[in-house]
Amino acid sequence: MIARIGTVFLTLVMASVPVTAAPFHHPFGEWREYHRDWLAACPDVIDESATDYYGFSCFASTGSEELNGANLPAYKLTMFRNRLTGELDVAVTIAADGAEADTSRPLLLAFGGEAPESFDFATDLETRYNTVNQFFVADPQRKAALLDKMKERNSLVMTVPLTGGAGASKDVWLSLRGVTASIDFMASYARRVSQY
Repeated sequence: MIARIGTVFLTLVMASVPVTAAPFHHPFGEWREYHRDWLAACPDVIDESATDYYGFSCFASTGSEELNGANLPAYKLTMFRNRLTGELDVAVTIAADGAEADTSRPLLLAFGGEAPESFDFATDLETRYNTVNQFFVADPQRKAALLDKMKERNSLVMTVPLTGGAGASKDVWLSLRGVTASIDFMASYARRVSQY
């Protein structure tokens, strides 16, 4: 009887312990790991002469519940770790079907209980590499402050200004649960390649 109660108790305790996903090697040639609502990935190879971020970066992202025609998140928030310099970047991707960002109005990031942070497409955000719908935070100080806030909070609401009139916009809820673990994963796997 005592053994049975002990076994039931032990089973109950084991079932209530949160499960963490271990890194796994994806067939696309990347190490990946899920961190709550974020997916982090580091490709197997570093291509120092690459013309896009994929060649020399690890990255982690979370996305909107809304999907586009490719069955991918229509709106994403992504962090990048440059594997050559160690620098972290933050970018927003707008990939909704039939939607285009109105770059004459600011993108807003609202963390609960605070005034929204405004990012002007002309001065605060920039496109890089071969993308037209991915906007990186340009200023290093703003980027560092944004990363700090992302580590502290559970979610944010991103208001994306869309073409189609002065009031056209989309509010997108994005989870921040898993940001710190994703940054740690990218740091740990940044040099896990055969050529270094």
